[in-house]
Amino acid sequence: MNLNQTWLIPIVAYLLGSIPFGLLIVKILGGGQDIREVGSGNIGAANVARNAGRFAGVLTLLLDAAKGYAAVWLAARWTHLNIRWMMVAAIFAVLGHMFTFWLNFHGGKGVATGLGVFLPICWQAVAAAAALWLIVVIFWKYASLGSISAAAALPLFIYILYAPGHAPPEFVSFGTLLICVLVIAKHRANIERLVSGTEPRIDKRED
Repeated sequence: MNLNQTWLIPIVAYLLGSIPFGLLIVKILGGGQDIREVGSGNIGAANVARNAGRFAGVLTLLLDAAKGYAAVWLAARWTHLNIRWMMVAAIFAVLGHMFTFWLNFHGGKGVATGLGVFLPICWQAVAAAAALWLIVVIFWKYASLGSISAAAALPLFIYILYAPGHAPPEFVSFGTLLICVLVIAKHRANIERLVSGTEPRIDKRED
C-alpha cells in the first residue's frame, strides 16, 4: 500500500470489526432468531453459546477473533510490519465490533475480537491471557469474570512478553491499555451482576 493510502487502514479495520458474526450465526442456525432479544442481548460468543448452543458459540468466538486478526494482519502487510499502524488497526477493529454501524452503533464487548487483534502483535501475551481466562472460568464458572480478569492482566502480559528484557513501544502500551479499558467498560453490567450475585454461570443456560 502507498504511504498516502494508509488512512484506509482504520476504515478497513473498523469495517472488518463491525461484522456481527454472532447475530448472523444465530439467525442462520437458529431459524431467524435474534440473539439481541434473548439472554443478555449481547452478540458475543458467551451469550450465543448460552442461548443458541455450544457450536454456535465456538463459531462466533472463532470468527470474531478471525476478523480482529485479519485487520491487524492486513495492516502489517500493507505497512511492512509497522507496529503503529498495526495498533491503529487493532483499536479500530475492536471499536468496530463494539460500535458497529450495522446495529446502530451497538455491538459486542470486544473479548474475542480483542483476542484476535493481539495475536499478530504478541501471541505470547494472548496465550497468557487465555490461560488466565480458563483458570478463572474453571474455578468460578463466570465467563465474564474470566474476560474482565484477562483484559485487566493483558497490558502487563504485553509489557513483559512483547520484547522480553525491553519495554514495548509506548504506542503499543497505550493502545493495549485503551482496548482493555474499553473491554472492561463494556462489562459494566456484568460487574454489577457479579457484585449482586445475579450473574449467570457459564454452565447454565438462560431461559
